[in-house]
This record gives sequence, structure tokens and C-alpha cells, in this order.
Amino acid sequence: MSKNRIVIEPGTTAGNYWKDLWTYRGLFYFLAWRDILVRYKQTFVGIAWSVLRPLLAIAAFSFIGWMFETNAQGTPRVLLVAAAVLPWQFFSSAFSEMSNSLIANANLVSKIYFPRLIVPASTVIVCLVDFFISLLIIVALMIAYGHPISINILFFPLFLALAVVAASGIGIYMAALNVKYRDFKYVVPFLIQLGYFISPLMYSSQDIYGNARIPEWLQYLYSLNPMVGIIDGFRWSLLGNNMIIHWTPFCISVGISFLFVIIGVVYFRKMEKQFADVI
Repeated sequence: MSKNRIVIEPGTTAGNYWKDLWTYRGLFYFLAWRDILVRYKQTFVGIAWSVLRPLLAIAAFSFIGWMFETNAQGTPRVLLVAAAVLPWQFFSSAFSEMSNSLIANANLVSKIYFPRLIVPASTVIVCLVDFFISLLIIVALMIAYGHPISINILFFPLFLALAVVAASGIGIYMAALNVKYRDFKYVVPFLIQLGYFISPLMYSSQDIYGNARIPEWLQYLYSLNPMVGIIDGFRWSLLGNNMIIHWTPFCISVGISFLFVIIGVVYFRKMEKQFADVI
């Protein structure tokens, strides 16, 4: 008589693994909903923090941009900054949450089998909730300034999807690194802080690409930041054709985003079987 066995390891093929992701989708929904409840439960400010944090950043960056007279491209500076700060804060929050997600769920990861990719992926939902709440800021600002909504708004979901791709690729890769090398938790805040200065938040990309003093090779190096093209796309879709998309650097930024997704997923899958042992 043959004995029944329960196999508690990942599928041996990639096809089985992606099928497992669908099978365990209930766990994905549970983790996402749990994180949403934890985010807003027992907080003094509560859901208003999703508005206050970007609002303070918009005020600070608008002042800095005004002080240094950066190019606002004929658009109210506050709108220019707001259309950049919102996707950046989504990216930085998702990147940070995904990087620490496996460590934060160490008890779950070490006890049962499920596709571990579910853990960092579920944190993106919380960040999207924050993003859509904070989106009310730019809606209010556009009404206050009487800025019309252009047909470009139809492309807004595309640029939001690209922001999710950019955050997911880097976040998944860093989540796997963070399990084995715990000192990477100090690298993430540094990268986010660095991103404030190398991403076009308080200035526009036109200050870089339209500046004859900046060498061409340095302009292409600047384009390697995946958020450069995404922020330019957000500005173009939200604020209209006053905003300029430099298509070659934009394609470089998008290409880097998808490259990070491939690298992140491949490395994550390579390290996944070791997570339970080293976490």
C-alpha cells in the first residue's frame, strides 16, 4: 500500500510556483488587509497622516525650488512639486515596506510553506491606499489654481503601474538581501534619502536636460534613476502638455525598472529556499 505524503516545499518548476501564487491568493488578501488595519489602528493622527506627510513635503520642496529659482515650465510651482512628491512618496514607502517585509513576518516565513513573494507583494497594497488618499491633495490644488485637466490624464494609470513596477523590482531584491545580510536595513533609508536629491522633486528634468553646463554622459547617468521618467510621466499626465517628457531618458528609466524586476524576482527565487533557515 502506498503512503500518502504531504510535500511542503515550493514547486520544482517556475510554472508550479506561479500557480502556487494564485492558489495562496487568500493569504495575499489577508496580509494586505492586516497591514492596512495595523497602519491606521491606534494612531493619533490616523488616516490624516497620509495627507499631512506629503503636504509638508510639498511645502518644503516648493520653498526650496522657489529659493533656487528652478524651472517650473510655466506651471504653478506647488503643482509641479505635488505631481512629483506623490509618486515619490509612494515609491519610497513601497520600497521601504517591501525591503523589511520578510523580517517583519519572520514567524510566518519560518513555520509554513507558501510562496514568499506574497509577503513583499502584499505591502504594495497598503502604499497604494496611502497614495490614493494623498491624491486628494493635487486634486484640491488643481481646483484652487484653476488648472484644467487635460486628456493626458488617461495615461495616469500607466505611470502609476510603472511606479509599482519600479518599487517592486528594487523592493523584492532588497527584501531577499535583507534576510541574509541584516545590515542592509541601514542601506534602505540612505537610498531613500539620496533619492530626494537625484529625483526631480524640487526641480524639473528640464533643469538637467536643458542645461548646457551638464555633460551629456551625466544626463544619461541621471536617467538611470527609474523614478526620473516616472515622475516626468506623472507631471505630464496630471498637468498637461506644459510638461515635457524626454523620450530617450524616459525609455531608459522604464527599461531600468523592468530590469530590476527581472533581477529582483530571479534573486528572490534563488534565495527563497534559504529564508526559513536564516531568518
